[in-house]
Amino acid sequence: MDILQKIVAHKKVEVEARKLLKSSKSLEKESPFDRVPLSLKDRLMEQDSTGIIAEFKRQSPSKGMINDHARIDHVTAAYASDASGISVLTDSQFFGGSLDDLTAARFNQVPLLRKDFMVDEYQVIEAKAYGADVILLIAACLSKKEVKKMARLSKSLGMEVLLEVHDASELGHIADEVDLVGVNNRNLKTFEVDIHTSLELIHLIPASKPAIAESGITDVQTIVSLKQAGFKGFLIGENFMRHADPAIAFADFIHQLKAIQLSDSGEAGRNYEN
Repeated sequence: MDILQKIVAHKKVEVEARKLLKSSKSLEKESPFDRVPLSLKDRLMEQDSTGIIAEFKRQSPSKGMINDHARIDHVTAAYASDASGISVLTDSQFFGGSLDDLTAARFNQVPLLRKDFMVDEYQVIEAKAYGADVILLIAACLSKKEVKKMARLSKSLGMEVLLEVHDASELGHIADEVDLVGVNNRNLKTFEVDIHTSLELIHLIPASKPAIAESGITDVQTIVSLKQAGFKGFLIGENFMRHADPAIAFADFIHQLKAIQLSDSGEAGRNYEN
């Protein structure tokens, strides 16, 4: 059994236990259930968007503990200054997160992505009840029918859907109800990372579904290359979270990104004049 299979097997048991503690009807009575979700897709398409979806992640199966002292309110407030969206890991067993983290980050006025291993429609309702604007569906652990079913429910609740793929064989999971397609450069079975995965798949993703590159992005030049290839979003977490203060690491990264974008625009202007 590989890592992904272990995670999914545990998640199914975990979800069944949570259903006994709180019913779907009870979740629908939570105050966030009535709020109108923000659009990550719209944010990514804005002219001045950085495209960065900054992630709050305490640990991972491959790296172990990444940062166990960062405060989610402090870090996500810093992310919100320039990020197009914020991703919050809500898996507890393998990533050290929780739905309470999603609630703690909800004060930010940017789209929030609930990042978890979604295996049941109950989790979609949970996401809405705890303030998510977007849910993640992972093609590697869902059938095409399950993706469509959960995506349809998410859309009915006003939330957007980010479908994550890892290779060309999973592109068939893209349903009409999917808003965004993410290419995870990390193989969830081996946890090895290869940025070329994104570059190989970008031309196979429908133009109507903005593409997001995930994992392995550690420098601004990689973002420039991915943007030139056609990506609109860039999910980055570990690169910030491994620093003592992720907020400072994020600010430094944004400064470098804006500097290179300014330099590129200046060069383009000079070429136009010539």
